[in-house]
Amino acid sequence: MPLRGVKVLEFVGLAPGPLCGKILTDFGASVTRIDKVLNNSFDVLHHGKNTVVIDIKKTAGQRIVQRLARKYDVIIEPFRPGVMEKLNLGPDLLCSTNPRLIYARLTGFGQQGRLANRAGHDLNYAAISGVLSMLGREHEKPTAPINILADFAGGSVMCALGICLALLERYKSGKGQVVDAAMVEGAAYVASWLFMSRNLDIWSQREQRGTNLLDGGAYFYDTYKTKDGLFMSVAALEPKFFALIKDRLNLPEELSQYGEQDQAQGRQLLTDIFLTKTQAEWSEIFEDIDACVYPVLDWQQAHKHDHNAERHSFERVDDNWAPRPAPRLSRTPGKLRTTTETDVKNFLDELDVKPEKLRQLQEEGVLILPIRQKL
Repeated sequence: MPLRGVKVLEFVGLAPGPLCGKILTDFGASVTRIDKVLNNSFDVLHHGKNTVVIDIKKTAGQRIVQRLARKYDVIIEPFRPGVMEKLNLGPDLLCSTNPRLIYARLTGFGQQGRLANRAGHDLNYAAISGVLSMLGREHEKPTAPINILADFAGGSVMCALGICLALLERYKSGKGQVVDAAMVEGAAYVASWLFMSRNLDIWSQREQRGTNLLDGGAYFYDTYKTKDGLFMSVAALEPKFFALIKDRLNLPEELSQYGEQDQAQGRQLLTDIFLTKTQAEWSEIFEDIDACVYPVLDWQQAHKHDHNAERHSFERVDDNWAPRPAPRLSRTPGKLRTTTETDVKNFLDELDVKPEKLRQLQEEGVLILPIRQKL
């Protein structure tokens, strides 16, 4: 696997950090989670990682982390600026004892700036990034895509990319570095095309969300409800795709694709037409042509779709269907992993403390290991 041999310490926070660690795990890294509790019901992205509880507020706990950091390649920490420094676990200290260490700091606003120490969540970070202002229907308030934009795309994925870039650079220099992954900046960077394409004709001169080609302003790029209460996605941007839709839906010949005066009529026509058949019926009608019309699959059914099933795009994990690692690599693909006893033993070896000291640390509540890991 691409990251085999890379050892990661992940300080568990909310979802962005765990997904970053999961990405590294799925592509081969050995990830050890440092949490406050053993069974964190909010972290559903723990598969394939070791879990230990270390009280880093205690000096003995700090020494454990300091010792581990000398042997690890990457640290992921999600706390506000200055927190780790107060705990004697900041990058200046840990990187001085391990110059190859890559210290990834995943926060909302970054390590510097007026807002750096302020609290926030995905919605706030998307708002400050400028991207949230682009999302939503005309005459409606901005609407965030749950917490995908800042937490996961701008946070987890960009942080994982930064770590991989730092690992790649380390092969040249032999040195580690600090990765400052701010979700505000990550969300904006993911949306680079949206910022840099504003002179193109696809954007309305009114500069108003919901009136443009890709944000719901065009009737041929939208979703439509079907007879059975489900939905179809229509994305016929090019004239050749729109021509096929006109043919299959028997739309009026004079109906224009891009004419501003035709948008309301076109939207009403498609709304009425798609309500006449079920999603399955419409899927069959558009099955054999490239009109860019596909069903909106329910998330609970996506793994059953024949295309996804053929590619084995989802895999059963516990009681859920989970997406398999992407992108796919031809020789060294990622895979969903589970923690093994070998991983557990490796961690105890890295801890490098005598059995009596280990028992003392556990009795004092400095270190808590899962039952199966106790000596």
